[in-house]
Amino acid sequence: MKEYERYVIWLGYFNSELKRREGRRVPLSAATKAPSLEELGEACRRLNLQPIPQPARHPAASWRDSGYVSVIKQKPKKALLLKVAKELAVVRGIFQKRQPKAGTVRKK
Repeated sequence: MKEYERYVIWLGYFNSELKRREGRRVPLSAATKAPSLEELGEACRRLNLQPIPQPARHPAASWRDSGYVSVIKQKPKKALLLKVAKELAVVRGIFQKRQPKAGTVRKK
């Protein structure tokens, strides 16, 4: 049964590699290059939106691997997307700091 008290937020909404007509919904300045479902879920969790991540393919772009997060409704969707986009940039920075770059060795 469809849940009407939740928004569906697709990964493509935040992908800076997509054009607006291809599905991006945030400004290019707020978009992230190739966000992952894990990063999107973490950004929504940090905003207390109770995310439920789902790997899926968007019906309009079925050739592209994607996914979405179902979150509780709070504000107008556009305002919520901008808030999630800002948090996604923060989460992307945290995830990149956790992973050492290839070919680098940590010195003690």
